[in-house]
Amino acid sequence: MKHVDEYRDPALAQELAARIRRLSRTPARFMELCGTHTMALARHGLHAMLPPTVSMVSGPGCPVCVTATEEIDRAVKLARTPGVVVATFGDLVRVPGSRGSLAAQRAGGAAVEVVYSPLDAVSLAAKRPEAQVVFLGIGFETTAPTVAAAILTAEQQGLKNFSVLSAHKLLPPALGALLSGPDLGLGGFLCPGHVTTVIGTACYEPVARERGLPCVVAGFEPVDVLASILMLVKQVEEGRSEVEIQYQRAVSPQGNPAAVALMDRFFEPVDAPWRGLGVIAASGLALRPEHAKWDAARRFDLEVPPAQDHPGCRCGEVLRGMLTPPECKLFATACTPSSPVGPCMVSSEGTCAAWYRYRREE
Repeated sequence: MKHVDEYRDPALAQELAARIRRLSRTPARFMELCGTHTMALARHGLHAMLPPTVSMVSGPGCPVCVTATEEIDRAVKLARTPGVVVATFGDLVRVPGSRGSLAAQRAGGAAVEVVYSPLDAVSLAAKRPEAQVVFLGIGFETTAPTVAAAILTAEQQGLKNFSVLSAHKLLPPALGALLSGPDLGLGGFLCPGHVTTVIGTACYEPVARERGLPCVVAGFEPVDVLASILMLVKQVEEGRSEVEIQYQRAVSPQGNPAAVALMDRFFEPVDAPWRGLGVIAASGLALRPEHAKWDAARRFDLEVPPAQDHPGCRCGEVLRGMLTPPECKLFATACTPSSPVGPCMVSSEGTCAAWYRYRREE
């Protein structure tokens, strides 16, 4: 296995970019399906290394960004519940809901704790037996098995004050919904390395076979991303549409069956709301009935009024690849990282945050 520094080698990155420029003749618009790829492309200036024939557009690959406003509203209501400690990842704290954010609740005295893993939330519950600790479960197939492992740990420890509010999302149904919507003129997909490490590549086969769109599973370093784009360009120029893995040091076609089995043990697919995509059938995860005692949605009253998004925020269109952040009138004016209007400016994987930090001069 190569050392990680080799995947950051500027000379190798320049060589790959030159190969892309030499090979690419057919205009192609590729979508990255992972927010980490979005940030890598922007941070390392990879857009500027590509020829005019190749363009990249961001898709619904940021888990914080696709979390629907109504799900944020439930988390905010939960934070207002006496005796409850809400444990969550840092990005989610600042995402605006219809009536404020978790950060605002914390400033008002609510118990909102930032944790770095679901197991940290279990540890917090063990240390705070007088409180009900609720972990906000967001993310794709990458994080769902870790939340399942946390529930298993809480069960083994006999904790009665730990539960999960699940807002997990599944990538394949969202990809299907995206392709069933307006034609985005896509020529292929840069597929997420982390998610595919868990679920494998089978979900991309219909995209390549039936839709004729090449798919390449990419790593996250500059050389990984450029090598993956080169693979996509080769497929376009050769008239192929296949599923290929660039990120072979971590991804196999079969994925991680043990992680999938653990996820399936605790969770089942349900219809779920996505920011920008609406409700998608069987695209979310809820705790199975036999594990209801760990389900915060059953333990607490989380009914909320209909969600209200900011009327000027266009995060939904950004997540669908229909426009770039500068095309939103709020971008870099009313909406900035210090005062975000929408989640795409909040998340460390958000498209608007990537543009604001690294691409505003464009």
